[in-house]
Amino acid sequence: MVDIQRTVVKPSTIAAPLGAYSHAVRVKPGELMYIAGQVAVDANGDLVGRGDAAAQTRQALENIGAVLESVGASFANVVELTSYVVGRESVQGFVDGRTDFFPTAFPTGEYAPNTLLVVAGLVREEFLVEIKATAVLP
Repeated sequence: MVDIQRTVVKPSTIAAPLGAYSHAVRVKPGELMYIAGQVAVDANGDLVGRGDAAAQTRQALENIGAVLESVGASFANVVELTSYVVGRESVQGFVDGRTDFFPTAFPTGEYAPNTLLVVAGLVREEFLVEIKATAVLP
């Protein structure tokens, strides 16, 4: 795991986050890595979790983890996530998948900021979730 100086910002003048995310993260200067939106395909390019937003969320996050590991980093280096879910009916599945995955990815409970957008569709009809990330590397 790559060690970075990352501090979760918890303003006392606004309400606590509504879910598993932080309002902001402050980091010391470092190299930025932008990870393209990841979808629910495994290493063979096969869809994981057809019709299951929770399974697709977990796979997209696993893919982000694999990209991070390829450069000697981990979710501790992630300073921002942007998540796209297809239709409001996919939001709960996304939350469930994230809830399953995050305790391992963020064991301290200090989550990266996350913006969640509900969209009409993604590049392929069977995709229900896409997640992109920004990480800071020392």
